[in-house]
Amino acid sequence: MRVSFDLDDTLFVDPEKFKTEKAPRFPFNKIYRERLRLGTVGMFKYLEEHDIDAWIYTTSFRSERYIRGLFGCYGIKLCEVVNGERHAREVQRDSRESLPSKYPGKYRIALHIDDDISVKQNGETYGFRVHIIGAENERWAEKIIGEIERIKETIK
Repeated sequence: MRVSFDLDDTLFVDPEKFKTEKAPRFPFNKIYRERLRLGTVGMFKYLEEHDIDAWIYTTSFRSERYIRGLFGCYGIKLCEVVNGERHAREVQRDSRESLPSKYPGKYRIALHIDDDISVKQNGETYGFRVHIIGAENERWAEKIIGEIERIKETIK
């Protein structure tokens, strides 16, 4: 099973508004300024322990190397990274039709986690599952795990 996560305002959050994981140690804290939402490390450990492929799917144009490096500081191994450049190259390509900003179905992703309601609406239109993370919620990871388990039951 594959699960993808958006970055901005989903996993990367403002430490003034959200509880966050500890910053990476020096000098990585100077290279990687974004802060992960508290619970991200535990969530990704759960995914790894349950053989669930963890992907990042973002409209951001941060490089794959940068994203992998930041997550690596926390001991998180990502299966794949789809950034804005890869999405444009592999999904949008030369299509004249405007496709959604994210299209997890292209990559056989079973569940995408995002903060943007328009991504959920696109999921309903284009046939992919989206779980929305809202404002600060200390149980966000538990809710995602519950949704993953529910989906796993439906695809058995």
